[in-house]
Amino acid sequence: MNEKIAIQGIKGSFHHQVAMEYYSEVEAVEECLSFEEVVSSLMTNKASQAVMALENSIAGSIIPNYALIDKNNLQIIGEHYLDIHQNLMALHGQQLEDIQEIHSHPMALLQCMEFLKKHPHIKLVEDQDTAETARRIHKNQIRGIAAIASKVASKMYDLTILAPEIQTINNNMTRFVILTKLASDVSERKINKASLKFELNHKRGSLAAVLNVMSDCRLNLTKIQSLPIIETPWKYSFFVDVTFDQYEDFKKAKSVISIMAEQFKILGEYESKFNRLTVESFNR
Repeated sequence: MNEKIAIQGIKGSFHHQVAMEYYSEVEAVEECLSFEEVVSSLMTNKASQAVMALENSIAGSIIPNYALIDKNNLQIIGEHYLDIHQNLMALHGQQLEDIQEIHSHPMALLQCMEFLKKHPHIKLVEDQDTAETARRIHKNQIRGIAAIASKVASKMYDLTILAPEIQTINNNMTRFVILTKLASDVSERKINKASLKFELNHKRGSLAAVLNVMSDCRLNLTKIQSLPIIETPWKYSFFVDVTFDQYEDFKKAKSVISIMAEQFKILGEYESKFNRLTVESFNR
């Protein structure tokens, strides 16, 4: 991949790891310390594609990212699931009892809460990125502060792992999506997943009717997320992921749903390689 890929975080972050695994080769990455900056990199053509975390098997959906994708009319062209391993790291020569503060991304702190509860004397500080925290500790030679990040980050920024694998649940997966400004040109024969967004009238059975159409068309609903429409109290947008064996089934479903729903939008049609074998590999 010769074009620049935007990632949330810096080299050594989980987003960087996804970029390296998803693409056969990555010439350059655009490091962004917020998801808004990731989107801006795409919109201003600093990057041609972007990696964005969308949901975690422990902490759930990263709801603001759904809104970012929708608001900026971005297209999902792929996805990648990463098994998340969190590690506590600090400068060489320190022990766990030397640590007064732990800095990391809020999601990383949440994923390690059971471990952190065992050390109530240590102050928890939310930071922008796991790897950036590790890099800052190394660069400024900060003692008494530890980071929670990946093993890749510990090696890249020469930190000692004080406690490995501190995530509360071992089977801790995050789903990342690959974003562009334009829809994918992948063959319909390969497309087996789609991400949709729609709004419905606030009346009894409207959502059930749409879900029945999906079922009748042999679509498998893998995700449904609602977001309130700020301008209209008690009305919601629905973000839905569906998988299917035949593209014609999906084509039939979207033609019907586009009539039933308001503000119907295709956020992406793409090939998903996530399946039962992938789940088993994460569980090993």
